[in-house]
Amino acid sequence: MAVVVVGSANLDYTVRVPRLPAPGETVLGAGLLTSHGGKGANQAVAARRAGAAVTFIGKRGADGPGEAIARRLAEEGIRTDGFLTDRAAPTGVAFIAVDPAGQNQIVVAPGANAALTVDDLRACGPLLRGGRVLLTQLETPLPTVREALRAGKASGMVTILNPAPAAAVAPEIFGAVDLLVPNEGEAALLADRPVGSVAEAEAAAGRLLGFGCKAVLVTLGSQGALLLRPGEARHFPAFPVEAVDATAAGDAFCGALAAALAEGRALEAAISFACAAGALTCTRRGAQESLPTRDAVLALLAAP
Repeated sequence: MAVVVVGSANLDYTVRVPRLPAPGETVLGAGLLTSHGGKGANQAVAARRAGAAVTFIGKRGADGPGEAIARRLAEEGIRTDGFLTDRAAPTGVAFIAVDPAGQNQIVVAPGANAALTVDDLRACGPLLRGGRVLLTQLETPLPTVREALRAGKASGMVTILNPAPAAAVAPEIFGAVDLLVPNEGEAALLADRPVGSVAEAEAAAGRLLGFGCKAVLVTLGSQGALLLRPGEARHFPAFPVEAVDATAAGDAFCGALAAALAEGRALEAAISFACAAGALTCTRRGAQESLPTRDAVLALLAAP
């Protein structure tokens, strides 16, 4: 039940604010939290805590934060021989503001994440073989993402693309994607239409499906998630929780989804498992600190 994650690793600085700042506005915050993040590393940790054997492929700087991140991933039980060191770029950094409702704004300085090349990925080729699920995002260069998806398909893996952060992507990349997992904003950008409701999410997903993906799964926050594949549209409601911080909720969802699929669960069951993981993540502050264990996810699924 191996999952291979290709993606970013960052040092995160999170601050609580009374409200998210408007353009040009300075807002005084409190409670600085320094933690490990990056969509790729977060999703790797989420998949590992959900029960999967995980290999992480990414890039870090030759610095203290990079060494600390590599050590922490190894402590989680994640294979890190594909977590390469770049001598010319620092480890990536993210700055996160979180309001009282748990909503956030994030700014990322990619650093070494932007230096993960196609050649780097090809050098890690043996790590891609033997996995059941390939999971990647858009915090590393697009040619590298494309190569990861191509290699995953060639190895017979289920390929998942979380198109985050939101960015314009050439439609031809979707032909190598088995499951596209955008949130509302990402789906709206990729489909070039608004997504503010379940019905609008279905319309956007239909357009994305036409680009060549086998299935599209739009995460909708408190509205749950919508699955669209040929001949089927299904809405999955969210688990009601008291949100504290939405940071990494999408990463928890994607990592848990990959782990459940690698375990052999049907897609519908894997989505419910992922929804529970995403909900639990919102109940705690931070990125990787907030990612739930498999037991916690199963307990929420079993609750009345």
